[in-house]
Amino acid sequence: AADCWKRQKAESLILMLQGAIAAASKVGLLLNVHRDDLTGVLGVLPALKKPTISPLSDPQWVAVNTIIEEAVVRQILPKLKAAKAEGIVEYPLNKIVL
Repeated sequence: AADCWKRQKAESLILMLQGAIAAASKVGLLLNVHRDDLTGVLGVLPALKKPTISPLSDPQWVAVNTIIEEAVVRQILPKLKAAKAEGIVEYPLNKIVL
């Protein structure tokens, strides 16, 4: 029983460390876009899988949330603005559990 508890504790610690390592070079990016411009914005965004797209209070607008490499942000911000993204927020990540 003690060995089982130690194994679970070690596996939890490993998971948290792996999550912190995975997040070290990445940031979150949140932005708003008119539905008509969504395809253009999505064409600019690299994503871990696919970005999350959520409706806003105005049904013509959506929020896009994704995770990208921090080094890529400087390159794509002008492209996102040109694709008509608004309210762009970059935020740090603590962990990514894959």
